[in-house]
Amino acid sequence: MTVREQRFVCYDNELKIEAHQFNGIMQKFPNHFHEYYVIGFIESGKRHLTCKNKEYIIDAGDLVLFNPFDNHACQQADEKTLDWRSININENIMEETVRQITGIGYLPKFTTTAAHHSESVLLLSELHQLIMEQRKDFKKEEVFFFLIEQLIKEYTEPVKESLSEVSEEIQKSCTYMENHYGELIALDDLSELSGLNKYTLLRNFTKQRGVTPYQYLEAIRISEAKKLLENGIDPLEAAMKTGFTDQSHFTKFFKKLIGLTPRQYRDIFKESKG
Repeated sequence: MTVREQRFVCYDNELKIEAHQFNGIMQKFPNHFHEYYVIGFIESGKRHLTCKNKEYIIDAGDLVLFNPFDNHACQQADEKTLDWRSININENIMEETVRQITGIGYLPKFTTTAAHHSESVLLLSELHQLIMEQRKDFKKEEVFFFLIEQLIKEYTEPVKESLSEVSEEIQKSCTYMENHYGELIALDDLSELSGLNKYTLLRNFTKQRGVTPYQYLEAIRISEAKKLLENGIDPLEAAMKTGFTDQSHFTKFFKKLIGLTPRQYRDIFKESKG
């Protein structure tokens, strides 16, 4: 019997976070990153996960934590399908949440990528269900704060140890792509900007960021396209504004990284605002 693939995303207007739910999928996700935190768990299935050049086998009940810009990829580790639940938290929301919990506004850094049979999955599962049910009472906020508090205590390092591992030369290239993602960018531009020859730039960038400069650029473009789609912009216009050469490439790449087509993603926010 073939399991019907289902993909759901719900945006919570109170918490200002996304909840994702994938049922019965076999999709392979290539090496990429997000500009936001991803906190998720496997409901059923088994995946081979790579994150920052480390490999993991994650199974039902395992907690998965991605910091912003953590490069990762995954695929099925068996012939069974995957049921996945997760929430996405933008940096500004995380910083304010941490400020309320600790009294200090900072961006926590998860030191654990995969926690097997973590107790935090119980809180995460409850929060995920409350968001998907579109609950309006404050129980949802209560669970959210308790979850983040627990994750900070168990899976982050002290603030003073959160140091940047990106050199000034590579950061210049990142900043340039973040500011000019809608334009045609040449490797020569990045090479001249960083003061490194093209090969050294490629090698150092990939080593420090975990993705190639072009993968970084495409991830930035997808992130910016998501913001446009969330505001109801047509997928074709979003593709053109974020530097994609055509809509078919945009659609294919968007689904490969996000798991939904641009139109499906846009419609989620149209419904939530309706």
